[in-house]
Amino acid sequence: MRTHEALGETERRLAAAGVETARVDAEWLVAHVLGVSRTDVPLHDEVDEPALEPLVARRERREPLAYVLGEWGFRRLTLKTDRRALVPRPETEVLVERALALIAAEAEPRVLDVGVGSGAVALALADEHPGARVTGVDTSPQALTLARENAERLGLPVELLRAGFESASEGWDLVVANPPYVHAYEWDSLQPEIREWEPRTALVGEGMHEELLHVANARALVLEVGDGQAEAVAAAFGERGYGEIRITRDLSGRERVVEGRRR
Repeated sequence: MRTHEALGETERRLAAAGVETARVDAEWLVAHVLGVSRTDVPLHDEVDEPALEPLVARRERREPLAYVLGEWGFRRLTLKTDRRALVPRPETEVLVERALALIAAEAEPRVLDVGVGSGAVALALADEHPGARVTGVDTSPQALTLARENAERLGLPVELLRAGFESASEGWDLVVANPPYVHAYEWDSLQPEIREWEPRTALVGEGMHEELLHVANARALVLEVGDGQAEAVAAAFGERGYGEIRITRDLSGRERVVEGRRR
């Protein structure tokens, strides 16, 4: 099939299925089949239609593009992605950025990532601060298996354990987390990519930030928060004895990350 025809037809089908980024997704899918970058797609005249078709059909069903492709970029890493864990999101890169700033002056900080998921945050920290001793915990065996697969692929030394919030009480230089923060009443209004494909338990939760603040024994703590939650979480930091409290916005301008240090 001619490449330009494949792009046009894929875009049409995805748009009809309600995909808002139909053209971009079409380019990603064709590039994946060709084994090239999106920018190099126009350099190729033909694309293997039998190889492309099942991928387009999956995206038509609103399966997240990252799951269809089987991998996704996060900061400097390319991670394996599937339904065992959330798709790594751009706003979570801000969480990593602030975590790195908090441990920049330390040679070998002990860092805990609570709710490690695919391993995105823990592995990015290990990659960008080679001296950091990073541990990632999760209550989902499936997510931990995916995180281990990513750690092995990338050759990054991250300890991965099955545990929950209680692990934050053990004493750390930094605890970082992206706890579930979607309200249950919001679930039905979410995009099908989220509602029908991503693990609900990793997304839906209330009071998780406060719970983690209550149990954490850390010199510094940095948390990702949902829309409109930053001020309340920052206040909770203050109530738990943290100082130097800071709220950082993501690239879309939303207050996304709250951090603090023990006084």
